[in-house]
Amino acid sequence: PWPPATGLMTATAPINRQMRPVEWILLLTLSLVWAGSFLFNGIAVRELPVFTIVVGRVAIAAMILLLVLRWRGESLPRDPAVWRAFLVIGFLNNVLPFSLIVWGQGHISSGQASILNAMTPIFTVIMAHLLTRDEKMTPGRIAGILVGFAGVAVMLGAEIRAGSGITLAAQCALLGATICYAVAVVFGRRFRSLGVSPMMTATGQVTMASLILLPAWLLIDRPWSLPIPGPAAIMAVLAIASLSTAFAYALYFRVLSTAGATNASLVTMLIPPGAIIMGILVLDETVLQRHLVGLALIIAGLLVTDGRIRLPRRG
Repeated sequence: PWPPATGLMTATAPINRQMRPVEWILLLTLSLVWAGSFLFNGIAVRELPVFTIVVGRVAIAAMILLLVLRWRGESLPRDPAVWRAFLVIGFLNNVLPFSLIVWGQGHISSGQASILNAMTPIFTVIMAHLLTRDEKMTPGRIAGILVGFAGVAVMLGAEIRAGSGITLAAQCALLGATICYAVAVVFGRRFRSLGVSPMMTATGQVTMASLILLPAWLLIDRPWSLPIPGPAAIMAVLAIASLSTAFAYALYFRVLSTAGATNASLVTMLIPPGAIIMGILVLDETVLQRHLVGLALIIAGLLVTDGRIRLPRRG
């Protein structure tokens, strides 16, 4: 559910101001919508293969966003350089992470998946340090990264000790998705210089993601050979496309424009609780103590990384 990469979405900018009640409502709504993506994946993956779910998500979202652009009187750019960038961002921000997340959710709970997804800003700080010149590590960010990785270690440690291969592979797939998101965020900085608006970027990337995924869907899933899914799976795909992708992107950019990137980044910490509660209530999932400890450490790492919790200075 990470937002389309239109700039460095870590909290590297200073905190803008206190959010108004309406902005908190928008942010909480966004967190529930993105938390719902893990619930919808958990429902759809019971009946549908990975690429069918991901193609349904990006293709339906692309059609909705294209209609929104048309309603706003906007059109996608024609510059080939922009479409090459859409191709890259669509692969990094949609094709690969969505596929990894859906596959992973076939083997771990939606709550675990959402917790691991919260590592995205921490990996973004690492990638920004490695791939840019102006977003380098600071002692506070390093400390936050270490705390975040401690949370991941708490979550994965039991599976590593028990040699639980498929569960560990699924958790690593979720972490792989967060790395994809992190690279995509850093890559997405170029859209500002290309003069492409955030909504156009969101539309362009899901459009290209749909085109990338179509051949894989036809060759691997062979949709004509699949049994007709039940109403729950169909509704889950429609919901993840319309609510957790198209509507979420529009809502995210509204929050971003009024509250700023730093405040908008709070959504990362609000998603896991919602996803955990939905998984327990709807999918009858269980959450272990180590998962909650891991979540607490990851959130603490995020707070330290973005400066909301400041480390005491020596001397």
